[in-house]
Amino acid sequence: MSIINEALAPCSKCGQQHKVTVYRSINIADNPELKNKVKDGSLFLWECPHCGQMNLAKYETLYHDPSAKLMVWLIPSGEISETQMQAITMHTKAMGGYTLRSVNDMGSLMEKVLINDAGLDDVVVEMVKYVTKLEMVQKIVDQDKKDEFLAGKFHFYRAEGEGDERLLTFMYPQDGQMMGVNVGMHVYQDCSGILERNPQIRPAEGFSRIDSDWLASKLA
Repeated sequence: MSIINEALAPCSKCGQQHKVTVYRSINIADNPELKNKVKDGSLFLWECPHCGQMNLAKYETLYHDPSAKLMVWLIPSGEISETQMQAITMHTKAMGGYTLRSVNDMGSLMEKVLINDAGLDDVVVEMVKYVTKLEMVQKIVDQDKKDEFLAGKFHFYRAEGEGDERLLTFMYPQDGQMMGVNVGMHVYQDCSGILERNPQIRPAEGFSRIDSDWLASKLA
């Protein structure tokens, strides 16, 4: 069941407070219309009725797609209730086959849903990002730009095509603009093979934060 409340939030431009809709939990089985709003980020945007400024609402929410057996816990503060986490983990374990993830920003929630909808494994996708960035950085001559590129985030955007011909598109910031790079499915398959040969890299059960920092800690 989706849990929808109202809360007061200040406008980032004029400072006036207004009531905004807050989704404490999002159940796609009950409210399928919310899925696309999560994927495009519009669920977390609100317009100030006083000055017209678009604002980003930052709050904790639990995204649940029962048909995909996916739960993603958005926790902007980074602090999670261990008791609640364990209770949900045990509940989903009894149902079997659930993917449990935690993220700390809206963009990462969007990405997890997009990856799942594309039928991809987010752990493998993180490996693809890592390999792709290492290949791309070799073409950058300036050291400062190399450091900036490596520190920037790659986000999965979409998958197009069928079978081995599929192309995975990733977006990343460069010189104040968002750029895209296409990666062949063979890279995904190679990274999947690496993980099959090294199962210790995969996270333990429970709500895991799978991102570039997590992967770096596993490859260190």
